[in-house]
Amino acid sequence: MRSYSAHGNLKITMSKTISELLGATEPMFSLAIRQLEEASGNPSADVRLTAEIVGKVRLKTKELGLDPDDTTGKELYHALLGMVEKQEKHLAKQIGANDPDNVAELMPLMRKAWEGVKTPKTCWALKHSVAKRMLKKTPPKAVMKHLGYRSIDSMLKRENIDEIYGALRFVEKPDWLNAFNENYKKLKPSDFETRKIVIVEMPADRWEKVSVPFIHKKRHNITHLKELGVILMLPVSQDSGLRGITIFTMPLLFHYLNEIRLYSAFFKLQQVKPNFGEILSDTLIADPPQAAIMAGQQIHWRVIQRYFGKLENEYHPEIFEPHVQPEDLHWRRAEELLYRIDPELGFWRDLDYVGVVHAGRPVTFNLLDVAASYVNQSPYAERAIYHFRESLWNEVFVRYMGQKNLEKEVLEQLDNNMIAPEDLAV
Repeated sequence: MRSYSAHGNLKITMSKTISELLGATEPMFSLAIRQLEEASGNPSADVRLTAEIVGKVRLKTKELGLDPDDTTGKELYHALLGMVEKQEKHLAKQIGANDPDNVAELMPLMRKAWEGVKTPKTCWALKHSVAKRMLKKTPPKAVMKHLGYRSIDSMLKRENIDEIYGALRFVEKPDWLNAFNENYKKLKPSDFETRKIVIVEMPADRWEKVSVPFIHKKRHNITHLKELGVILMLPVSQDSGLRGITIFTMPLLFHYLNEIRLYSAFFKLQQVKPNFGEILSDTLIADPPQAAIMAGQQIHWRVIQRYFGKLENEYHPEIFEPHVQPEDLHWRRAEELLYRIDPELGFWRDLDYVGVVHAGRPVTFNLLDVAASYVNQSPYAERAIYHFRESLWNEVFVRYMGQKNLEKEVLEQLDNNMIAPEDLAV
């Protein structure tokens, strides 16, 4: 990177680098960074973050056997894909697979490996009795027809409620889903309970054909139900053409574990609000980033949970308890949990927000993105960047929230009805 004698020029260059990686709108992004800098006492968090990203890119490029000063974007991209291809076979072997391309064999093995990793796996979820009541009120006619039921009571008596809820999103029509979603607005905190998060394998003989459009749209076969604490493994045929499914699916399983626990903690915190049902419904449908405002910027709960979930950051029982406990905020990158299964994947440690711009688009070192590109055989121009950009946005805000005055600003908003701002430690 070029050196600059003026600190201002350096900052402009650093902010521009992050802006390009994020594909952010200018000058709004630079203005937002300036507001965060001024509000936090100008710690140059953007400069430090950019320097860290640049350093990691150079280090990992060397580990791939490439010259950081003489490597094209295509060369870097294909080297990363090669790393994934190599590690895919090793990971499949680690979980007990004989054939890394046998989808039918891999699915239950991945679920078993996920279940064997010791990490918090509980959540605050909708009671099954309430979930059934909602379906009785708005019967899913398309699902019932698909399964051969004429009576909603008969279906609910014989079928797995988690599986039925999973099928709603790819069997029922949008109009039905919109009508059904109205039920969430009437839910109360007493309709929820604490229980374990589960993985449900959707049987191929029932759901393979009807789930194909959903899988093609999402470009993967894993999804989740936040309100029920369920991760769904949709059936994939052996001739689907999805190579490398283990190295993509395993981190996704841990990613959705984090997602469910993330929203679980948020819903628990909101249970004191009189409009709890409205908040729940809005979050499940639109997921607005309105948990707090920091230096004029809207902050998603994901950033707040990630910040206070780190062991090195102070926990604030006066804000979160009694509804949210320290374990509810526990957060670890999905890849960190994956390393417990296969330590050889350590190459990707702390790279979820690392990337470098080539030809106007980032080449990312985010494992989920690189694995997604590998699985879908994405050409260079269409390489995956979604998870990287989300992680980088979160990292930017987390870095600024680490400044005590901005942390205080966020804490005051989380529960200003329970604690006076003057009682918060600076």
